[in-house]
Amino acid sequence: SVVTWGNSTQGGDSSSVASSINSGVIEIFSTQRAFAALKSDGSVITWGGLNGQVFGNNSSSVANSINSGVIDISSNQRAFAALKSNGSLVTWGNSDYGGDSSSVSSDLSSGVTQVFSAHGSNGRASFAALKGGSEVVSWGNYIAATSTVSASISSGVKKVFSNQRAVFALKTNGSVVTWGSSGMGGNRS
Repeated sequence: SVVTWGNSTQGGDSSSVASSINSGVIEIFSTQRAFAALKSDGSVITWGGLNGQVFGNNSSSVANSINSGVIDISSNQRAFAALKSNGSLVTWGNSDYGGDSSSVSSDLSSGVTQVFSAHGSNGRASFAALKGGSEVVSWGNYIAATSTVSASISSGVKKVFSNQRAVFALKTNGSVVTWGSSGMGGNRS
């Protein structure tokens, strides 16, 4: 079960979902002002947020997609990405932070094995998904892969790492591909 306290506009008040989080919760994830609880039945319950602002607390647009089959969640400051057992990925929250993945939805409909979040600043954050153990798909406002690196990460990727403003892809041949802020390691030559 989950018990919350603190500022009500930042997830401290979970009374609206209390009956849903009183049992079966196996892990909790957060944005700046919202929470998502992953339950043992594969469903996700969200709460928190600030009036009129999007922090991932309102998951009603994807409610049918996250009511079962979710096995992991990744989050950044204002968005969530839920990995499902069928290899698809569902996102919600602030579109500038990767909450809207419609531009890559066909790439995220199957084969996703891991999802990573990058926490940027000043309204800049994104997600990267590892597909089939070798391809990276990224989206979001700041460090979505550019066309200059997209071909390099379309195959042969072994692992993905991220920091505040950059993403690093370690390839099976030992090379590294980076993108994002050059000051944070995203522009490696």
